[in-house]
Amino acid sequence: MNEQTFIDTLKESGITLTDKQIKQFETYFEMLVEWNEKINLTAVTEKEEVYLKHFFDSVTPSFYIDFNEIETICDVGAGAGFPSIPLKIVYPHLQITIVDSLNKRIKFLNELAASLDLDQVNFVHDRAETFGKSQQYRESFDLVTARAVARLSVLSELCLPLVKKGGQFVALKGSQGNEELEDAQFAISVLGGEVKTVHEFTLPLEESMRQIITIDKLRQTPKKYPRKPGTPNKEPLTK
Repeated sequence: MNEQTFIDTLKESGITLTDKQIKQFETYFEMLVEWNEKINLTAVTEKEEVYLKHFFDSVTPSFYIDFNEIETICDVGAGAGFPSIPLKIVYPHLQITIVDSLNKRIKFLNELAASLDLDQVNFVHDRAETFGKSQQYRESFDLVTARAVARLSVLSELCLPLVKKGGQFVALKGSQGNEELEDAQFAISVLGGEVKTVHEFTLPLEESMRQIITIDKLRQTPKKYPRKPGTPNKEPLTK
């Protein structure tokens, strides 16, 4: 997907990018490739691949969710900023918090935000498990998202504690989403959530399936979750 196809395809979905936003995506790509030589941010560095598999893919939740109605987003384990930074570029009003366990990635995100002239962004160096226990952040976000971080049963324990009651957890998944969803149903329920929708689609020019799973936060998460760092991954919540 070249830059013009990216612009045109978003327009077909009702998103018209301004000149400033187009330039922000260009700068994002340049910085991603430059920093990737110093720290491992992504295996995808070819321009058309970045625009499709990172930028376009990150914006796809907005085809199903009205981000104009959302104010605060937390992105868990965002790495190089996906999906939250592309969403922030398209929806500048969003207040974005990214939590990542690697300080080098946080440094990249700070430099990126400065170069893109982004405001209302907050980058936190922490493990998701301890971040989710923080009184400042726990159950405070309208929407919490994660992309390609862990299996859904694990991800639910890292993300749902951060979602405010009445908010949503949105997981960006590949073709394995339905299988993961079966395994995660118990965890989602225990953590106060309920699956709302599963949107399936393929990326333009690709045959690989993508899934966006939206989970409503109906009840408060019990205080004992998330468990201590490493435990959710080693011992996912199951019946």
